[in-house]
Amino acid sequence: MRRAYRFAKSLVVLIVIAAAATANAAEYPTRPIRWVLGFPPGGASDVLGRAVAERLSVNLGQQVVVDNRPGASGIIANDIVSRAAPDGHTILLVSSTFANLKSLGKELPYDPDRDLAPVTLLADVPNILCVHPSMPVKSVKQLIDLAKSKPGQIDYGTGGTGTGPHLATELFKIMTGVDIMHIPYKGTPAAVNDLIGGRVHMMFALSPVSLPHVKAGRLRPLGVSGKTRLSELPQVPTVADTVPGYVATVWYGMMVPAGTPSAIQNRFSKEIGTILQIPAVKQRLAAVGFQTATSSPEEFTRFMREEVAKWKKVIDQAEIKF
Repeated sequence: MRRAYRFAKSLVVLIVIAAAATANAAEYPTRPIRWVLGFPPGGASDVLGRAVAERLSVNLGQQVVVDNRPGASGIIANDIVSRAAPDGHTILLVSSTFANLKSLGKELPYDPDRDLAPVTLLADVPNILCVHPSMPVKSVKQLIDLAKSKPGQIDYGTGGTGTGPHLATELFKIMTGVDIMHIPYKGTPAAVNDLIGGRVHMMFALSPVSLPHVKAGRLRPLGVSGKTRLSELPQVPTVADTVPGYVATVWYGMMVPAGTPSAIQNRFSKEIGTILQIPAVKQRLAAVGFQTATSSPEEFTRFMREEVAKWKKVIDQAEIKF
């Protein structure tokens, strides 16, 4: 009898908790939402984050405030959100770098599997393989030939160790056999600025950041790292046209503190899915190289696991460590 009573009492408690969570989710949001980005203003994540935040503010009825917290390949931002209250008022924009931090051997102040929950994909972004206009190459093949003739003398910039463009370049090295030197920067914009200034020779640069400079003639595009050509640069071939099988894009997604009610997570997924189907938003993002992509929390979780497995092979072979 006592056992039945205890069971009934526990069941009532669970029902009350579930009801409270549902009520809180229904009332959400109750104040402005902080969207933390692990990269500096002007970078690809910033372009995407602000475009979505603008519409999300309208849809949710509360201001979505972008908070740039660059440094440590996004670890600073990830840690901030992992410690935030799981009430949907602090969210995180991550890039594919997030999924590779453990494989890179980085000691993290949070557990990415336990402390943060995937919500939805936002976009997939190809890199543009660019060189300074003074470089005596006009194709991927010519770049490979030049690099092989000058081993260790050509350098490439990235937004930091372990970032998507860094791994994209290491994959390029593995598949072509070139010996080029890595120069990491604190964010993609700084690396692109030095490429424009001729202080580095080449770069797999995220299309949202590099495309304006390519169009202005400040950078020379040799190839696109995705499966298809960019609609904004139809004359530029894919890297895979020269290096069969080469594909290396950077994806972006949203995460929240673990324990955030599933109703809130699903609402974010639904709202963002709606926003990214708005023609004006799609056109705005496509103009700078984004290919929009959404998912459910469950689909995003599976996708991240697949990405970890794929890039761990590259990280191990290239012996990349922080």
